Amino acid sequence: METKTENKNYLALDTSGSHLAAIAVKAGVAHSVFLPDCAMKHSVSLLPAIDEALKKADLRLEDCDFFAAVVGAGSFTGIRIGISAIKGFCLAFKKPSLPVTSFDVVAYNAIDGTKGKLLCLVDALHDAYYACGYENGEVVLSPAYLTEAEVLALEKQGYALTAFAPLPISEKAQVTLTDPVMGLQNAVKALSEKGAFAPLDALYVRKSSAEINKGQV
Repeated sequence: METKTENKNYLALDTSGSHLAAIAVKAGVAHSVFLPDCAMKHSVSLLPAIDEALKKADLRLEDCDFFAAVVGAGSFTGIRIGISAIKGFCLAFKKPSLPVTSFDVVAYNAIDGTKGKLLCLVDALHDAYYACGYENGEVVLSPAYLTEAEVLALEKQGYALTAFAPLPISEKAQVTLTDPVMGLQNAVKALSEKGAFAPLDALYVRKSSAEINKGQV
């Protein structure tokens, strides 16, 4: 995929879900690599995807102005893999990092940004969801771990449900699916223009299963 973005060079990664997305931008043109089914394979697929995206863009890592990574919510392992890679590049080339949430990727799918009230969802399994509410592009409901009933209640309050992958709740509610590559590209553009550069810290909306089970021992 090749599309135009702002006139900066960067590499952005999303390893937070079952998919993998790598976007390399050079001189305002974005080149992406997208693997739709990469669950449990991010560690072996990431570097080849990065290399392919950079070659498509004819871009070197040292020529990037910044590096971006999706920090969650989502797969605990996948999130750590993406963050570690980008932290390494930032350290090696002394460039700033840009954290992007999975919810930003969903919310910024539209070219003109978010409009109205959106509830961006990520499947947390067991009929539960990681969710974040946006209104006209701004976060109005902080990231939370919600039950299916709580999500349906928010839909009744006027929130449009949206996600970048099919969800079990789609059988009971209308969920708009978005493009994870376009969403990542738009989110990086919007957040970089806002100057939202910061250290990369994983966004864990709830404890991992291992941490939860540890407390029950």
